[in-house]
Amino acid sequence: MKTVLIIDDEPLARSIVKEYLQSYPDIEIAQECGDGFEGLKFIQQYRPDLIFLDIQMPKINGFEMLELIEEPPAIIFTTAFDEYAIKAFENHAVDYLLKPFSKERFAKAMQNWMNQSHTGRQKSNTQALLESVSASPLQKQRVVVKMAGKIKIIPMEDIHYLEASDDYVRIHTKEGVFLKNKTMNHFEQNLDPQVFVRTHRSWLVNITEITRIEPYEKEGFLLLLKSGASVPVSKTGYSRLKQILGW
Repeated sequence: MKTVLIIDDEPLARSIVKEYLQSYPDIEIAQECGDGFEGLKFIQQYRPDLIFLDIQMPKINGFEMLELIEEPPAIIFTTAFDEYAIKAFENHAVDYLLKPFSKERFAKAMQNWMNQSHTGRQKSNTQALLESVSASPLQKQRVVVKMAGKIKIIPMEDIHYLEASDDYVRIHTKEGVFLKNKTMNHFEQNLDPQVFVRTHRSWLVNITEITRIEPYEKEGFLLLLKSGASVPVSKTGYSRLKQILGW
């Protein structure tokens, strides 16, 4: 018996998926969820084989929820999302159902999932999809992290600076420090380059937080921030700063 989770804020959309699943006696619906917070909770509880996931939901969207799961299950997206995401789905062979969808299209998605479940492609496809959609304007407005079992939404303007830490990035804000399982290159490519500057191989700084810059060790410098923190600046990083700040 395979287990399924339905995550969608629209009751009608959930009921349609449940109706179509009645044709699959070997599949059990473990739970249905109305938002990404519930979805994250029940994915951890039930470890389903497959989730039907909407993208546009309150609190956190479907992509943000997936970023918080270490090993996402197989996913069929059920969405009325924009063309950017649809293109990403097609490029990375992750199946999706564009609302409203027919029972025939549903059956095709189910067959694709059954085929992929034998090849092990689903996990790599999902990771590639998340990297692709991170460049969408929607995903550039905030960062969603999970710490001590709680979900925190961090608007980009609240970030003071980012610091590389092994396989994670430490996100420094006025409310504390949060870890995100992404690379510095990811953030450098997706944050506003007129606001966030890579001052050093391991540091990315919000220039609105800078109070002054001081010489430090040979050709290096230190940035002093409003929070009282200090951030190193390499020779290359100094050139970037000069260009952005118009020095």
